[in-house]
Amino acid sequence: MDESHVVVSGGSVAGLSVAFWMRRLGWQVTVIERAPAFRDGGQNVDVRGVAREVLDRMGLFGAVKRQNTTERGTVFVDADGRVTAELPSVGPDGATAELEVLRGDLARTVHDHLPAGVVSVHGDSIETVADSAEGVRIVTSAGRQIDCDLLVVAEGVRSATRDRVFTSGEVTRTDLDVTMVFGTIPRTEDDDDRWRWHTTTRGRQIHLRPDRHGTTRAVLSFSPGDDLTGLDRTTALARLRQRYAGAGWQAPRVLDAFDTAEDLYIDQLTQIRMPTWHRGHIVVAGDAGWCVTPMGGGGASLALTSGYVLAAQIAAHPGDTEAALLAYQAWMRPLVDGVQHLPHGIKHFAYPQTQTGLALRRLADKLLTSAPLKPLTAKLTQVAATERQLPAFPDANR
Repeated sequence: MDESHVVVSGGSVAGLSVAFWMRRLGWQVTVIERAPAFRDGGQNVDVRGVAREVLDRMGLFGAVKRQNTTERGTVFVDADGRVTAELPSVGPDGATAELEVLRGDLARTVHDHLPAGVVSVHGDSIETVADSAEGVRIVTSAGRQIDCDLLVVAEGVRSATRDRVFTSGEVTRTDLDVTMVFGTIPRTEDDDDRWRWHTTTRGRQIHLRPDRHGTTRAVLSFSPGDDLTGLDRTTALARLRQRYAGAGWQAPRVLDAFDTAEDLYIDQLTQIRMPTWHRGHIVVAGDAGWCVTPMGGGGASLALTSGYVLAAQIAAHPGDTEAALLAYQAWMRPLVDGVQHLPHGIKHFAYPQTQTGLALRRLADKLLTSAPLKPLTAKLTQVAATERQLPAFPDANR
């Protein structure tokens, strides 16, 4: 009897988790990734909550922990770089998590430990999708025709394949009106092992974080946003300089370094919500189905968990794709909803516009990080947590 075949579109954390567990289940697995080669690099992500157990069941907890960014804490700083408050980092899921890694390092670790037999195709993407009672037939941009029993769309927030399969009414996009610009910049002597976070007026933030590669990860984040994603690099950086004129602290250094940063990435934060994550023999995983954005956090943890839960439910419902995908959605939905829900007014708190708003924000920071309120503040970083047991998986520890 031929092996069942799953095609996974997208070769980052969600797609690789699906590939890992579906191959462990005994399925034939093909991963299609539009990038010409594996994508290293990226900014900080972390593994929290139930995803820590998933990683342990993969046998990769120690391997990921060794990829730690070296970050040891999170502090708010003023325009002169003086610390004004420090977020609690007690326990594995503190502001700086125990498993604090770069996206590329996490994905690389999973990729390098995929079970034998996973087929990876780079430099290609899905062009057409035809679902039927027998399965799915896809045709790629390079002309490959592949028949499979299941198609998993794990392409990210702006997934083209998702948009081909699901109607516009089935995919809700919520622009959070926040722009983030990411890049790797040279490390300097005054950089340390803390996540340093500066907030100033006009809704502007500057973030500097250490990595394990001898460089520094920088983020400029602001709201109201200014969608720079469709602009050429020169124009986008010019607009960014205008927005950060007079922002102080390390803004000039970051802006100058962004001029030549090889991995510059601009994102207009958009949440994705879908009433259902599957249709026929097609299912979404990760940001393609529920992008939570860095405002919510926990995206990598949900991505890792989704691959495990999907495979476990397929194992629990042999021969019944519909029942398996419904069970996958039922288990994942509460976890996703908990992360996607942003506290009312959080954007106004995070991105003050005036000096008065900034002063109130700094006062709130001091109160929230004071000894009496630290336990409450620490709970805000506990995403992807659940008291439910992960669904069983055959030979999960082999």
